[in-house]
Amino acid sequence: MRPGRLVLLAAAVAVALGGCSSPSATTVHPSAVPNSAPTRATAETRTPTPTFPPSPTPTSTSVSPTQTATVTASPTASPAPGLSLAQCVGQLFMVGSPATTAASATIGDVADLGVGGVFLSGRSTAGAAVTSQVTREFQASDRSTQPLLIATDQEGGEVQVLRGPGFSDIPSAETQASMSPAALASAARAWAAELRAAGVDMDLAPVSDVIVSAQQAAANPPIGQLQREYGYGAASVLPHAEAFESGMRAGGVVPVAKHFPGLGAVTANTDFSAGVTDTTTTAASPSVAVDRSLIADGLPVVMVSSAIYSQLAPGVPAVFAQSVVTTLLRAQLGFGGVIMTDDVSAAQQLAAWSPAERAILAIGAGVDLVLVSAAPEEAPEMIAGVLSTARTTPAFAAQVESACARVVQLKERYLPPR
Repeated sequence: MRPGRLVLLAAAVAVALGGCSSPSATTVHPSAVPNSAPTRATAETRTPTPTFPPSPTPTSTSVSPTQTATVTASPTASPAPGLSLAQCVGQLFMVGSPATTAASATIGDVADLGVGGVFLSGRSTAGAAVTSQVTREFQASDRSTQPLLIATDQEGGEVQVLRGPGFSDIPSAETQASMSPAALASAARAWAAELRAAGVDMDLAPVSDVIVSAQQAAANPPIGQLQREYGYGAASVLPHAEAFESGMRAGGVVPVAKHFPGLGAVTANTDFSAGVTDTTTTAASPSVAVDRSLIADGLPVVMVSSAIYSQLAPGVPAVFAQSVVTTLLRAQLGFGGVIMTDDVSAAQQLAAWSPAERAILAIGAGVDLVLVSAAPEEAPEMIAGVLSTARTTPAFAAQVESACARVVQLKERYLPPR
Protein backbone atom coordinates (compact mmCIF):
# COMPACT_ATOMS: atom_id res chain seq x y z
CA MET A 1 0.00 0.00 0.00
CA ARG A 2 1.25 3.47 -0.82
CA PRO A 3 1.87 5.87 2.10
CA GLY A 4 -0.95 8.08 0.88
CA ARG A 5 -3.43 5.21 1.14
CA LEU A 6 -2.29 4.45 4.69
CA VAL A 7 -2.94 8.05 5.65
CA LEU A 8 -6.37 8.05 3.99
CA LEU A 9 -7.61 4.87 5.67
CA ALA A 10 -6.11 5.77 9.04
CA ALA A 11 -7.61 9.24 8.95
CA ALA A 12 -11.04 7.84 8.12
CA VAL A 13 -11.24 5.46 11.04
CA ALA A 14 -9.59 7.89 13.47
CA VAL A 15 -12.64 10.16 12.97
CA ALA A 16 -10.48 13.14 14.07
CA LEU A 17 -13.34 15.02 15.67
CA GLY A 18 -12.05 18.55 16.17
CA GLY A 19 -8.57 17.89 14.80
CA CYS A 20 -5.94 15.38 13.79
CA SER A 21 -4.58 12.88 16.29
CA SER A 22 -1.02 11.68 16.46
CA PRO A 23 0.04 8.96 14.01
CA SER A 24 -0.02 6.31 16.72
CA ALA A 25 -3.59 7.20 17.62
CA THR A 26 -4.80 6.87 14.03
CA THR A 27 -3.38 3.47 13.12
CA VAL A 28 -6.01 1.13 11.72
CA HIS A 29 -6.43 -2.14 13.59
CA PRO A 30 -5.19 -5.05 11.44
CA SER A 31 -8.63 -6.68 11.50
CA ALA A 32 -10.44 -3.65 10.12
CA VAL A 33 -10.94 -4.80 6.53
CA PRO A 34 -12.01 -8.30 5.48
CA ASN A 35 -10.80 -10.06 2.35
CA SER A 36 -13.91 -12.17 1.83
CA ALA A 37 -17.62 -11.82 2.41
CA PRO A 38 -18.76 -13.51 5.61
CA THR A 39 -21.89 -15.56 5.89
CA ARG A 40 -24.85 -13.71 7.35
CA ALA A 41 -24.68 -15.82 10.49
CA THR A 42 -21.10 -14.71 11.24
CA ALA A 43 -21.11 -11.17 9.89
CA GLU A 44 -21.39 -9.59 13.33
CA THR A 45 -18.65 -11.63 15.04
CA ARG A 46 -16.02 -12.61 12.53
CA THR A 47 -12.69 -10.77 12.50
CA PRO A 48 -11.45 -11.18 8.91
CA THR A 49 -7.94 -10.93 7.55
CA PRO A 50 -7.24 -7.60 5.83
CA THR A 51 -6.25 -7.02 2.24
CA PHE A 52 -5.42 -3.68 0.69
CA PRO A 53 -5.82 -3.24 -3.07
CA PRO A 54 -3.50 -0.90 -4.97
CA SER A 55 -4.26 2.78 -5.17
CA PRO A 56 -6.19 3.90 -8.26
CA THR A 57 -3.83 4.72 -11.08
CA PRO A 58 -5.77 7.11 -13.38
CA THR A 59 -5.09 10.09 -11.12
CA SER A 60 -2.74 11.01 -8.33
CA THR A 61 -3.83 9.47 -5.04
CA SER A 62 -1.11 10.88 -2.86
CA VAL A 63 -3.02 12.24 0.11
CA SER A 64 -1.64 14.52 2.76
CA PRO A 65 -2.98 14.26 6.33
CA THR A 66 -4.63 17.65 6.17
CA GLN A 67 -6.82 16.63 3.24
CA THR A 68 -8.77 14.05 5.21
CA ALA A 69 -7.85 14.17 8.87
CA THR A 70 -8.42 17.78 9.89
CA VAL A 71 -12.16 18.19 10.17
CA THR A 72 -14.77 20.11 12.05
CA ALA A 73 -16.90 18.09 14.43
CA SER A 74 -20.16 16.97 12.82
CA PRO A 75 -23.53 17.15 14.56
CA THR A 76 -23.98 14.26 16.98
CA ALA A 77 -26.93 12.71 18.74
CA SER A 78 -27.71 9.53 20.64
CA PRO A 79 -28.99 6.60 18.57
CA ALA A 80 -32.38 5.11 19.30
CA PRO A 81 -32.60 3.53 22.75
CA GLY A 82 -31.96 -0.19 22.75
CA LEU A 83 -29.94 -0.35 19.52
CA SER A 84 -26.69 -2.27 19.85
CA LEU A 85 -23.57 -1.30 17.91
CA ALA A 86 -24.27 -4.09 15.40
CA GLN A 87 -27.84 -2.88 14.95
CA CYS A 88 -26.59 0.66 14.43
CA VAL A 89 -24.21 -0.55 11.73
CA GLY A 90 -27.09 -2.25 9.93
CA GLN A 91 -29.04 1.01 9.89
CA LEU A 92 -26.23 2.64 7.88
CA PHE A 93 -26.73 0.45 4.81
CA MET A 94 -29.19 0.52 1.91
CA VAL A 95 -28.96 -2.62 -0.22
CA GLY A 96 -30.27 -3.15 -3.74
CA SER A 97 -32.88 -5.51 -5.11
CA PRO A 98 -34.51 -5.74 -8.55
CA ALA A 99 -37.62 -3.61 -8.63
CA THR A 100 -39.66 -6.51 -9.98
CA THR A 101 -38.94 -9.00 -7.18
CA ALA A 102 -37.77 -9.08 -3.58
CA ALA A 103 -34.33 -10.63 -3.94
CA SER A 104 -33.82 -13.43 -1.42
CA ALA A 105 -30.27 -12.32 -0.61
CA THR A 106 -31.45 -8.80 0.21
CA ILE A 107 -34.30 -10.21 2.31
CA GLY A 108 -31.62 -12.12 4.17
CA ASP A 109 -29.56 -8.97 4.68
CA VAL A 110 -32.58 -7.21 6.17
CA ALA A 111 -33.62 -10.14 8.36
CA ASP A 112 -30.20 -11.39 9.48
CA LEU A 113 -27.88 -8.36 9.32
CA GLY A 114 -30.38 -5.67 10.29
CA VAL A 115 -29.94 -3.70 7.06
CA GLY A 116 -32.09 -0.60 7.46
CA GLY A 117 -32.76 0.30 3.84
CA VAL A 118 -33.59 -1.29 0.49
CA PHE A 119 -33.12 0.23 -2.96
CA LEU A 120 -35.36 -0.91 -5.83
CA SER A 121 -33.13 -0.98 -8.90
CA GLY A 122 -33.30 -1.63 -12.61
CA ARG A 123 -36.50 -0.98 -14.53
CA SER A 124 -40.04 -2.21 -13.94
CA THR A 125 -43.08 -1.73 -16.14
CA ALA A 126 -45.21 -4.03 -14.02
CA GLY A 127 -47.01 -1.23 -12.20
CA ALA A 128 -47.79 -0.29 -8.64
CA ALA A 129 -49.45 -3.57 -7.64
CA VAL A 130 -46.24 -5.52 -8.22
CA THR A 131 -44.16 -2.85 -6.48
CA SER A 132 -46.49 -3.00 -3.49
CA GLN A 133 -46.02 -6.76 -3.27
CA VAL A 134 -42.23 -6.35 -3.36
CA THR A 135 -42.21 -3.69 -0.65
CA ARG A 136 -44.56 -5.75 1.55
CA GLU A 137 -42.19 -8.71 1.34
CA PHE A 138 -39.29 -6.57 2.46
CA GLN A 139 -41.27 -5.02 5.28
CA ALA A 140 -42.32 -8.47 6.49
CA SER A 141 -38.66 -9.57 6.62
CA ASP A 142 -37.60 -6.66 8.84
CA ARG A 143 -36.97 -7.73 12.45
CA SER A 144 -35.56 -4.39 13.60
CA THR A 145 -37.23 -2.01 16.01
CA GLN A 146 -36.73 0.63 13.32
CA PRO A 147 -38.90 0.92 10.20
CA LEU A 148 -37.37 -0.17 6.91
CA LEU A 149 -36.55 2.62 4.45
CA ILE A 150 -37.37 1.69 0.83
CA ALA A 151 -36.01 3.88 -1.97
CA THR A 152 -35.79 4.05 -5.74
CA ASP A 153 -34.71 6.34 -8.59
CA GLN A 154 -37.82 8.13 -9.83
CA GLU A 155 -36.37 11.25 -11.44
CA GLY A 156 -38.19 10.97 -14.75
CA GLY A 157 -37.07 10.63 -18.35
CA GLU A 158 -34.22 8.14 -18.76
CA VAL A 159 -34.01 7.63 -15.00
CA GLN A 160 -37.36 6.26 -13.84
CA VAL A 161 -37.29 2.81 -12.26
CA LEU A 162 -41.02 2.31 -11.69
CA ARG A 163 -43.53 2.48 -14.53
CA GLY A 164 -46.79 0.86 -15.52
CA PRO A 165 -50.32 1.10 -14.06
CA GLY A 166 -50.33 3.30 -10.99
CA PHE A 167 -47.21 5.27 -11.93
CA SER A 168 -47.09 8.41 -14.06
CA ASP A 169 -44.68 8.76 -16.95
CA ILE A 170 -42.48 11.47 -15.47
CA PRO A 171 -40.76 13.78 -17.94
CA SER A 172 -37.02 14.34 -17.82
CA ALA A 173 -35.61 17.14 -15.68
CA GLU A 174 -34.84 19.02 -18.88
CA THR A 175 -38.57 18.95 -19.70
CA GLN A 176 -39.58 19.60 -16.08
CA ALA A 177 -37.58 22.83 -16.34
CA SER A 178 -40.16 24.13 -18.83
CA MET A 179 -42.84 23.93 -16.11
CA SER A 180 -43.39 26.68 -13.60
CA PRO A 181 -42.01 25.84 -10.14
CA ALA A 182 -45.54 25.83 -8.75
CA ALA A 183 -46.73 23.36 -11.39
CA LEU A 184 -43.69 21.16 -10.87
CA ALA A 185 -44.18 21.12 -7.09
CA SER A 186 -47.80 20.04 -7.58
CA ALA A 187 -46.79 17.30 -10.04
CA ALA A 188 -44.03 16.07 -7.74
CA ARG A 189 -46.49 15.82 -4.88
CA ALA A 190 -48.68 13.57 -7.04
CA TRP A 191 -45.67 11.44 -8.07
CA ALA A 192 -44.75 11.12 -4.39
CA ALA A 193 -48.26 9.94 -3.55
CA GLU A 194 -47.90 7.17 -6.15
CA LEU A 195 -44.62 6.06 -4.60
CA ARG A 196 -45.94 6.18 -1.06
CA ALA A 197 -49.03 4.16 -2.01
CA ALA A 198 -46.73 1.46 -3.39
CA GLY A 199 -44.61 1.37 -0.22
CA VAL A 200 -41.67 3.48 -1.43
CA ASP A 201 -40.48 6.04 1.12
CA MET A 202 -37.49 7.72 -0.57
CA ASP A 203 -36.78 9.06 -4.05
CA LEU A 204 -33.16 9.61 -5.05
CA ALA A 205 -34.05 12.90 -6.71
CA PRO A 206 -33.90 15.77 -7.55
CA VAL A 207 -30.69 16.18 -9.49
CA SER A 208 -29.19 19.46 -8.30
CA ASP A 209 -26.10 19.38 -10.50
CA VAL A 210 -25.43 22.58 -12.45
CA ILE A 211 -24.52 22.57 -16.14
CA VAL A 212 -23.72 25.97 -17.59
CA SER A 213 -24.36 25.48 -21.31
CA ALA A 214 -25.62 23.13 -24.01
CA GLN A 215 -22.02 22.54 -25.04
CA GLN A 216 -21.12 21.38 -21.53
CA ALA A 217 -24.23 19.19 -21.42
CA ALA A 218 -23.24 17.43 -24.64
CA ALA A 219 -19.85 16.53 -23.11
CA ASN A 220 -21.30 15.40 -19.77
CA PRO A 221 -22.26 11.68 -19.77
CA PRO A 222 -23.84 11.30 -16.30
CA ILE A 223 -26.16 14.32 -16.44
CA GLY A 224 -26.28 16.31 -19.66
CA GLN A 225 -26.35 13.42 -22.11
CA LEU A 226 -29.33 11.95 -20.23
CA GLN A 227 -31.27 15.25 -19.97
CA ARG A 228 -31.12 15.11 -16.17
CA GLU A 229 -30.38 18.82 -15.74
CA TYR A 230 -32.91 21.54 -14.90
CA GLY A 231 -31.74 23.90 -17.60
CA TYR A 232 -28.42 25.75 -17.60
CA GLY A 233 -27.06 27.62 -14.62
CA ALA A 234 -28.08 27.89 -10.99
CA ALA A 235 -30.88 30.36 -11.77
CA SER A 236 -32.77 27.61 -13.59
CA VAL A 237 -31.68 24.63 -11.49
CA LEU A 238 -32.49 25.99 -8.05
CA PRO A 239 -36.21 26.84 -8.38
CA HIS A 240 -37.00 23.57 -10.15
CA ALA A 241 -34.92 21.34 -7.90
CA GLU A 242 -36.53 23.12 -4.96
CA ALA A 243 -40.02 22.58 -6.42
CA PHE A 244 -39.40 18.86 -6.98
CA GLU A 245 -37.91 18.46 -3.51
CA SER A 246 -40.72 20.32 -1.74
CA GLY A 247 -43.38 18.42 -3.71
CA MET A 248 -41.88 15.10 -2.70
CA ARG A 249 -41.85 16.11 0.95
CA ALA A 250 -45.44 17.34 0.73
CA GLY A 251 -46.38 13.93 -0.66
CA GLY A 252 -44.70 12.12 2.23
CA VAL A 253 -41.61 10.88 0.37
CA VAL A 254 -38.03 11.63 1.39
CA PRO A 255 -36.22 13.51 -1.42
CA VAL A 256 -32.47 13.19 -1.96
CA ALA A 257 -30.57 15.98 -3.71
CA LYS A 258 -27.65 14.67 -5.75
CA HIS A 259 -24.70 14.61 -6.54
CA PHE A 260 -22.86 16.93 -4.11
CA PRO A 261 -20.73 18.94 -4.82
CA GLY A 262 -21.89 18.52 -8.43
CA LEU A 263 -21.36 16.32 -11.50
CA GLY A 264 -22.15 19.01 -14.05
CA ALA A 265 -18.53 19.66 -15.03
CA VAL A 266 -17.18 16.12 -15.42
CA THR A 267 -16.60 14.46 -18.78
CA ALA A 268 -17.00 10.81 -17.73
CA ASN A 269 -19.39 8.72 -15.67
CA THR A 270 -18.10 7.38 -12.33
CA ASP A 271 -20.19 4.23 -12.80
CA PHE A 272 -18.15 3.20 -15.83
CA SER A 273 -14.83 5.08 -15.58
CA ALA A 274 -12.05 5.46 -13.02
CA GLY A 275 -10.20 8.67 -12.25
CA VAL A 276 -13.19 10.90 -13.03
CA THR A 277 -12.05 14.34 -11.91
CA ASP A 278 -13.63 17.79 -11.71
CA THR A 279 -10.90 20.42 -11.86
CA THR A 280 -13.05 23.53 -11.40
CA THR A 281 -15.64 23.11 -8.62
CA THR A 282 -14.93 24.98 -5.38
CA ALA A 283 -16.92 25.81 -2.27
CA ALA A 284 -18.12 28.94 -4.07
CA SER A 285 -19.35 27.17 -7.24
CA PRO A 286 -22.98 27.41 -8.39
CA SER A 287 -23.65 23.71 -7.75
CA VAL A 288 -22.67 24.14 -4.10
CA ALA A 289 -24.76 27.30 -3.86
CA VAL A 290 -27.83 25.39 -5.11
CA ASP A 291 -27.42 22.77 -2.40
CA ARG A 292 -26.85 25.47 0.20
CA SER A 293 -30.23 26.95 -0.66
CA LEU A 294 -31.96 23.55 -0.67
CA ILE A 295 -30.48 22.84 2.76
CA ALA A 296 -31.77 26.16 4.05
CA ASP A 297 -35.24 25.15 2.84
CA GLY A 298 -35.24 21.90 4.82
CA LEU A 299 -33.67 19.32 2.50
CA PRO A 300 -33.48 16.06 4.51
CA VAL A 301 -30.89 14.01 2.54
CA VAL A 302 -27.89 14.80 0.34
CA MET A 303 -26.06 12.28 -1.86
CA VAL A 304 -22.31 12.76 -2.25
CA SER A 305 -20.58 12.09 -5.54
CA SER A 306 -17.68 9.66 -5.96
CA ALA A 307 -15.89 11.96 -8.42
CA ILE A 308 -12.60 13.58 -7.43
CA TYR A 309 -12.63 17.37 -6.97
CA SER A 310 -9.10 18.67 -7.31
CA GLN A 311 -9.98 22.07 -5.83
CA LEU A 312 -11.56 20.51 -2.73
CA ALA A 313 -9.80 17.19 -2.06
CA PRO A 314 -7.05 16.45 -4.58
CA GLY A 315 -6.77 12.80 -5.50
CA VAL A 316 -9.57 11.64 -3.18
CA PRO A 317 -13.11 10.63 -4.24
CA ALA A 318 -15.45 13.11 -2.59
CA VAL A 319 -17.32 10.35 -0.78
CA PHE A 320 -14.07 9.49 1.06
CA ALA A 321 -13.01 13.09 1.76
CA GLN A 322 -13.72 14.62 5.16
CA SER A 323 -12.91 18.01 3.64
CA VAL A 324 -15.95 17.60 1.36
CA VAL A 325 -18.38 15.66 3.55
CA THR A 326 -17.74 17.02 7.02
CA THR A 327 -15.98 20.34 6.54
CA LEU A 328 -17.86 21.68 3.51
CA LEU A 329 -21.26 20.00 3.68
CA ARG A 330 -21.69 19.71 7.45
CA ALA A 331 -19.76 22.67 8.85
CA GLN A 332 -19.80 25.30 6.11
CA LEU A 333 -23.23 24.59 4.62
CA GLY A 334 -24.73 23.70 8.00
CA PHE A 335 -26.34 20.46 6.86
CA GLY A 336 -27.63 18.42 9.79
CA GLY A 337 -29.57 15.79 7.88
CA VAL A 338 -28.57 12.44 6.42
CA ILE A 339 -25.63 12.22 4.03
CA MET A 340 -25.59 9.20 1.74
CA THR A 341 -23.25 7.81 -0.88
CA ASP A 342 -23.89 7.16 -4.51
CA ASP A 343 -23.60 3.44 -5.24
CA VAL A 344 -20.28 2.22 -3.84
CA SER A 345 -20.62 -1.41 -4.88
CA ALA A 346 -20.03 -1.43 -8.63
CA ALA A 347 -18.78 2.05 -9.54
CA GLN A 348 -15.60 1.76 -11.58
CA GLN A 349 -14.37 4.96 -9.92
CA LEU A 350 -14.05 3.06 -6.60
CA ALA A 351 -13.01 -0.37 -7.88
CA ALA A 352 -9.44 -0.08 -6.56
CA TRP A 353 -10.73 -0.20 -2.97
CA SER A 354 -12.11 -3.37 -1.41
CA PRO A 355 -15.82 -3.36 -0.55
CA ALA A 356 -15.12 -3.03 3.18
CA GLU A 357 -12.65 -0.20 2.62
CA ARG A 358 -15.25 1.76 0.64
CA ALA A 359 -17.78 1.58 3.46
CA ILE A 360 -15.21 2.33 6.19
CA LEU A 361 -13.79 5.31 4.33
CA ALA A 362 -17.21 6.75 3.52
CA ILE A 363 -18.45 6.53 7.10
CA GLY A 364 -15.11 7.81 8.35
CA ALA A 365 -15.49 10.85 6.11
CA GLY A 366 -18.86 11.62 7.72
CA VAL A 367 -21.38 9.73 5.56
CA ASP A 368 -24.45 8.29 7.31
CA LEU A 369 -25.99 5.95 4.72
CA VAL A 370 -24.04 3.65 2.37
CA LEU A 371 -25.79 2.71 -0.89
CA VAL A 372 -24.96 -0.81 -2.11
CA SER A 373 -27.25 -1.08 -5.10
CA ALA A 374 -25.61 -2.44 -8.25
CA ALA A 375 -23.68 -5.27 -6.54
CA PRO A 376 -25.74 -6.01 -3.41
CA GLU A 377 -23.77 -9.20 -2.79
CA GLU A 378 -20.99 -7.00 -1.41
CA ALA A 379 -23.11 -5.74 1.49
CA PRO A 380 -22.21 -8.46 4.05
CA GLU A 381 -18.48 -7.81 3.58
CA MET A 382 -19.01 -4.07 3.99
CA ILE A 383 -21.10 -4.52 7.12
CA ALA A 384 -18.54 -6.89 8.65
CA GLY A 385 -15.71 -4.44 7.93
CA VAL A 386 -17.53 -1.49 9.47
CA LEU A 387 -18.56 -3.49 12.54
CA SER A 388 -15.05 -4.87 13.06
CA THR A 389 -13.54 -1.40 12.81
CA ALA A 390 -16.12 0.06 15.17
CA ARG A 391 -15.39 -2.65 17.73
CA THR A 392 -11.66 -1.93 17.69
CA THR A 393 -11.66 1.86 17.20
CA PRO A 394 -13.76 3.79 19.74
CA ALA A 395 -13.70 7.05 17.78
CA PHE A 396 -15.05 5.28 14.71
CA ALA A 397 -17.71 3.61 16.86
CA ALA A 398 -18.80 7.04 18.08
CA GLN A 399 -19.14 8.19 14.48
CA VAL A 400 -21.20 5.09 13.63
CA GLU A 401 -23.55 5.91 16.51
CA SER A 402 -23.92 9.53 15.39
CA ALA A 403 -24.68 8.42 11.83
CA CYS A 404 -27.18 5.89 13.16
CA ALA A 405 -28.90 8.62 15.16
CA ARG A 406 -29.37 10.77 12.06
CA VAL A 407 -30.81 7.84 10.09
CA VAL A 408 -33.17 7.00 12.95
CA GLN A 409 -34.27 10.63 13.22
CA LEU A 410 -35.03 10.66 9.48
CA LYS A 411 -37.16 7.56 9.88
CA GLU A 412 -38.97 8.99 12.89
CA ARG A 413 -39.87 12.05 10.86
CA TYR A 414 -41.04 10.39 7.65
CA LEU A 415 -41.92 6.74 8.27
CA PRO A 416 -44.74 5.11 10.22
CA PRO A 417 -43.48 3.77 13.58
CA ARG A 418 -42.88 0.05 14.05
